[in-house]
Amino acid sequence: MPPPPQHYGEAPSIWQKSEMGALMGGGVGLTIGFIFGSWSIIRGGAGPRGFLATLSQYMLSSAATFSFFLAIGSVIRSDSLIPPHFQAAHMQMMSAAAVRSKSEGVQLMKARWEAEKQRMSSSKQ
Repeated sequence: MPPPPQHYGEAPSIWQKSEMGALMGGGVGLTIGFIFGSWSIIRGGAGPRGFLATLSQYMLSSAATFSFFLAIGSVIRSDSLIPPHFQAAHMQMMSAAAVRSKSEGVQLMKARWEAEKQRMSSSKQ
């Protein structure tokens, strides 16, 4: 029987995932801002502020927007990683709570209500 796999290092924290998402979003946003800003300047001219100011405004606003949303998305995606002992407890509770039929579910619900009523009445006394 082979030994269990060993984990070298830990997974990145939520803050690190947020930073990675923001950096990736910034890179994507700068690129998209350059493309669309250049196209806008070619089509309509640079405007009164000039070529460089107009292009940088497109690039920075696009980078900020992409950076924000990719950072939020990275944090949202990381919420499914729970420690193994919590995952084992969750699986144990799920197997114990398996209901076979509607009547068993109703009986379980009534038993829980009665236990809750008893607990509430004993805590009031």
